[in-house]
Amino acid sequence: CAIAIEATGIYHVLVASLAHARKHRIYLINGFRLSNYRKGIGGRNKDDRSDAQLLARYLSHEQAQLEPWQPPSKVYCRLQALLHRRAVLVRNVTSLRQSFSQDPMLARALKPVLKRMAVLEQRLETQIQLVLEEAGLKEQSKRCQAIEGIGPLTAAALILAFLRGHFRNSDAFIAFLGLDVRLKESGRYSGRRKLTKQGDPEIRRLLHNAAMAAARTKRWRELYQGYLARGLKTTEALTVLARKLARIAFALMQTQTTYQPRG
Repeated sequence: CAIAIEATGIYHVLVASLAHARKHRIYLINGFRLSNYRKGIGGRNKDDRSDAQLLARYLSHEQAQLEPWQPPSKVYCRLQALLHRRAVLVRNVTSLRQSFSQDPMLARALKPVLKRMAVLEQRLETQIQLVLEEAGLKEQSKRCQAIEGIGPLTAAALILAFLRGHFRNSDAFIAFLGLDVRLKESGRYSGRRKLTKQGDPEIRRLLHNAAMAAARTKRWRELYQGYLARGLKTTEALTVLARKLARIAFALMQTQTTYQPRG
């Protein structure tokens, strides 16, 4: 059978894996696209029954344009879990600091908790590096880290994305990361361009941080300032730089070559 499943966090993974093991063809449908498809065909109701009917209709009409889902490797699953757990930890640390900062007494009481969380964060980062080493991916990590601005965590995130599929070119890799731009143009109308943000938000966050670090280096400072001089906002300029870093990392991993910075 051909089965369409809406991707919902991690909840779809078990049924997709079981069905795939029984030789069914699985197609994961992005919820955002499905929502727009519903609007496009004039759908007004949304419940479990109408969702199932919509998925069936979408697959019936669009199957030729879709790639069947393949289960991710164990290395991918492990890396993804560790990176996401670290992301949850970092978000909570930031939230706690901000929430308790206005009360000195509570802020002091929070310090031991933050220290324990810092230890946990360090353990997660160590585990990430161990997974890369055990999987024979340390050389890929070194290739990525040779690029100015990219550290161990961003390198791990880029490797994670690279492991997930066979990309025809760097454009496909950028689209997988959600760093490609959605256009809205018709005749004389030119709408605001926005990122599709279809990929993993944690990878984009790490790449954004890498771009901020790269913008301060000798290699990328002039280019970054040039983007600002052309009228781009800070976030826009950093996004363009993050996209460039990702393209270089993809090329290095794809060709198994060493980074050669231009003088």
